[in-house]
Amino acid sequence: MGQSSGTDTETAPAGLHVAIIMDGSGRWAQRRGWPRSAGHRAGAEAVRRIGCCAPQYGIGTLTLFAFSAANWRRSASEAAVLMDIFRNYLDGERPEHVSRGVRVTVIGRRDRLPSALAASIKRSEEATSGGRRLHLRLAIDYSAREAWLEAALRLGLPASARSADLRRHFAETLAQVVHDSAPPPDVDLLIRTGGEQRLSDCLLWEGAFAEIIFSDQLWPDFTERDLEAAIDEFQIRERRFGGAVEPAAS
Repeated sequence: MGQSSGTDTETAPAGLHVAIIMDGSGRWAQRRGWPRSAGHRAGAEAVRRIGCCAPQYGIGTLTLFAFSAANWRRSASEAAVLMDIFRNYLDGERPEHVSRGVRVTVIGRRDRLPSALAASIKRSEEATSGGRRLHLRLAIDYSAREAWLEAALRLGLPASARSADLRRHFAETLAQVVHDSAPPPDVDLLIRTGGEQRLSDCLLWEGAFAEIIFSDQLWPDFTERDLEAAIDEFQIRERRFGGAVEPAAS
């Protein structure tokens, strides 16, 4: 039943690894006749809300998919607003993260990010490096497919290189590609808000055996109660990791 499959690293707190594809902020605003930027700002409040309550539900690592590499296809103005929101969130929440023992890391490419955001990421990662209560990972300019490809290229191993350590080497290289200090534990539970039912290039390696819950709630409306319901659902699922259901003893 719902126990973690991930291997602990020295930097990851014990507990579940929950990932959330935060979808629906733009639609949330449009339904109210507001600009999409208002929805993204409301979404930042939801990040604060869920980040604060996550540890009490046994979550040790929380990965939030904030901006896909594919999201650069949006208008330049919307992308710029999102970059400002990310920077303001990191700068504004840094003292709170430090005081609550939250370690913040950002995964994804950094060469396409505005310099002000990149500097804010560096400050937050350095200031919160000692946090052990929760590892909060924000995926910004992230693509699982691109990361896989880059990791494979960096390894440069011939097709004949097959060993028991290959998976570990790949995971370590993959972490380096997305600027994480070490491979995170496997994702136990993946939640997607907003009513859509697809993975959208999110954590394809770490989430290979994740339980998936699709929520109809738009991200700005996602509350602690919704998170609790998702955790409750996760706990009653039977996780077999490719194994068969054992017949009941007669």
